[in-house]
Amino acid sequence: MREKKLKILLTGAFGNVGLSVLKELVDRDHDVRILEIKNRKNLRISRKIQEDVEIIWGDITNKFDVEKAVKNRDVIIHLAAIIPPLADRQPNLAESVNVGGTLNILESMKKQANHPKIIFTSSIAVYGDRVNNPLIKVTDPLIPSKGDFYALTKISAERLVKESGLDYAIFRLTYITSINKLELDPLMFHMPLETSIEICDTRDVGLALTNAVECSEVWGRTFHIAGGKSCRITYREYLNDMMAIMGLGRGFLPDEAFAKDQFHCGFMETHDSQTLLKYQNHTLEDYYSDVKKKYGPKGFFIARVKSFVKIHLLKKSEPYKRFKFFKKKIGSFTISENKLIRRLLSRNFKKIDMLETKIEELERVIRTLYEENKKLEIISNI
Repeated sequence: MREKKLKILLTGAFGNVGLSVLKELVDRDHDVRILEIKNRKNLRISRKIQEDVEIIWGDITNKFDVEKAVKNRDVIIHLAAIIPPLADRQPNLAESVNVGGTLNILESMKKQANHPKIIFTSSIAVYGDRVNNPLIKVTDPLIPSKGDFYALTKISAERLVKESGLDYAIFRLTYITSINKLELDPLMFHMPLETSIEICDTRDVGLALTNAVECSEVWGRTFHIAGGKSCRITYREYLNDMMAIMGLGRGFLPDEAFAKDQFHCGFMETHDSQTLLKYQNHTLEDYYSDVKKKYGPKGFFIARVKSFVKIHLLKKSEPYKRFKFFKKKIGSFTISENKLIRRLLSRNFKKIDMLETKIEELERVIRTLYEENKKLEIISNI
């Protein structure tokens, strides 16, 4: 039996990216320990890999569980996080896991005689809406979209990592694809159709983060992880391609079902990460090919029930619900009432515009107060 290489703690191991990282780590004979929540899904997954890794069932928000998991590790790969849409529905949970859990990891690392290094995964969400300026550099300002609490937690966690005094590497991940995660989530309607996206296969992310463990040049730096130029497309074309592959047809969903702004994604500059980690192995066409293999036998059946699929999907779209509501309301007014509404809106446009500006200023103040509060919490915990 070959000697194990590095002692690694992997959080979020049973998620989409986590399983890809886990496979790479095990294949390279690293000594892998996992910290995961004990539930039915995770127990099912654990039965397939128990012999290869050590599993600690625990909660990242529990300091004692974290201390036990971090003990005697060389590197921490910290993936665990509450992601949208759950992060938006339960912001307190997202805060406790994404920020509080990260703080627990860092404090436990500092208690070790030999401080481990940390690889932390952040998100493209920290850059906010980039429809009009899609090319993203690591040095670009972090301006999350309105209401994106998940992005705020990632920005706070990044700051904790950078200010910890520990050796770290931060990786901001793009739109991650996996053949095992093809559900049509309501979150799909939050992205404007004109958004530029750059996918990255989950297997390539696993390769990148595993390569980073053994790369001396990543520490103290922030990188992008994305698929490269062969993985770039607009969201509209991506959806058209995917719907066609699934047997639903191009132009399957109306434009009104999608938000017009305030999401994220774009084309990420990845020269540095690719040069060091050499992970960009799968293209967008490769992904389409994998999806075709999975949906090929189902295409005929799906095509026959696509009207029902469309109704089901549109029920999940908040933008489409608003569109239908206002369309119905406008249609119920008389011609003279419609004229009056337009006249009132026209006369009060400046007031409405000023109100929107005040709301934006208030949101900026709230965001600033939130960040200052995080700094105070960090100081009080030192």
